[in-house]
Amino acid sequence: MTPFTIPDFLPAASEMFTLGMICVVLLAYVFFDKNNRGITYFLAQLTLMGAAVICILLYDHANEITFNGSFIIDQGSLLLKIFILISTVFVLMYSRVYIKERNIPHGEFYLLVLFSVFGMQVLVSAYSFLTLYLGLELLSLPLYAMIALRSDQASCQEAAMKYFIMGAIASGLLLYGLSMIYGACQSLDLQTVAAMMNLSLQSQSLMLVLGLVLVSAGALFKLGVAPFHLWVPDVYEGSPNAMALFIATAPKLAGFALLLRLLAGAMPALFSHWQSLLIAVAVLSMAVGNIIAIVQDNIKRMLAYSSIANMGYMLLGLIAGTSRGYGSALFYIIIYVIMSLGAFGVITMLSQKGFEVEKIDDFKGLNARNPWLALMMLLIMFSMAGVPPSAGFFAKVGVLESLVKVHMVWLPALALVFAIIGAYYYLRVVKVMYFDEPMEKAPIFVSSFDTQLAISVNGLAVFFLGLFPTGLIELCQKAFLA
Repeated sequence: MTPFTIPDFLPAASEMFTLGMICVVLLAYVFFDKNNRGITYFLAQLTLMGAAVICILLYDHANEITFNGSFIIDQGSLLLKIFILISTVFVLMYSRVYIKERNIPHGEFYLLVLFSVFGMQVLVSAYSFLTLYLGLELLSLPLYAMIALRSDQASCQEAAMKYFIMGAIASGLLLYGLSMIYGACQSLDLQTVAAMMNLSLQSQSLMLVLGLVLVSAGALFKLGVAPFHLWVPDVYEGSPNAMALFIATAPKLAGFALLLRLLAGAMPALFSHWQSLLIAVAVLSMAVGNIIAIVQDNIKRMLAYSSIANMGYMLLGLIAGTSRGYGSALFYIIIYVIMSLGAFGVITMLSQKGFEVEKIDDFKGLNARNPWLALMMLLIMFSMAGVPPSAGFFAKVGVLESLVKVHMVWLPALALVFAIIGAYYYLRVVKVMYFDEPMEKAPIFVSSFDTQLAISVNGLAVFFLGLFPTGLIELCQKAFLA
């Protein structure tokens, strides 16, 4: 009989802090925040910032696996957690005025965000199939409820149901795939699965490959890549802007961690199989995302198809199958999240009480009405288009270079063609802001100081990370060094 040993709780310090603070936020909302909305907002921000500080303090901690092999702390997981937490801080800053003006239940919103972030933290550090699935469900379930918080909007209820049904199907596929891999390897631990897969590959190859396909389908759904993308434009369009802002940012980082843990961590023996699968998915995503985005007149649907294309570019780093490629993919998705924060942040800020920014034409003449917001949006659109010297340019160069290093030159060449196609719809937004006449002449004022600060930091981060990308690139590369 194995003696009971007390696990090391230090690697899970940020998760424990987050969960404890969720209880504090819940109690504060119930007992103190009936008339004052500031308490839950302040405590939610304190939770996120405190957890981020804990992750930063643990960054130099040696790699450690604890909780009977189900939880890992390493630089890759800590870096992802830091950006998940910081991006959520910005989400709450952008959303505070928006949910107040629309009488969206603020306490429920902040609590659902925190529960989802807690699930992301668990998912990022998961080191067994059990904790991976647990983290995934903790991340996903609050999102379904969050979209439906505006009970007065039929589009929100529809989006929530679509997301819930398709998310449940994806989770079922993932769970069935994990059960097949468990049946072949007789273990839930990722490290053990990776070792056993080499031994089981000859006798259980069909079961393992089928399990790989199902697991990949479930994980790729969370990233919203083609052909698992049908929920993305409908959910983005149907969700309130504040909820679309959150769905488009932090969960992408968690989805990247899920895919990396499953493929590179648990199934390196099946590299040739999942590389071929990811090549097909990446090419299809870049094609579908960039081509269909051209004809969109709804700004959120355009950004949804942009997300599909960008996830296709991110997959190029994983396709390379090297530590350099994984680091480039991590850098790409971090930059994408920063760009999405800014783009949806501007949309949320421009949405006034009784008016939702939905169409690209709503940006007409923005430069004449608020030059600073127009400049921030311009920097973000240029970065998404990959215009040098923006951060988006270096993100694309990184994943393409990782493929060139492994002599897959045709794939970067094809990606460049799609990038040129994609530049059109980003530059269209810039053209509308700077060269079209505004539908209204009145200036746009942003009354909240924190949202002005957030968009300024957000937009300038995209610019300065393009001028000085080396530091973040090195952090991403070191996260995957053996």
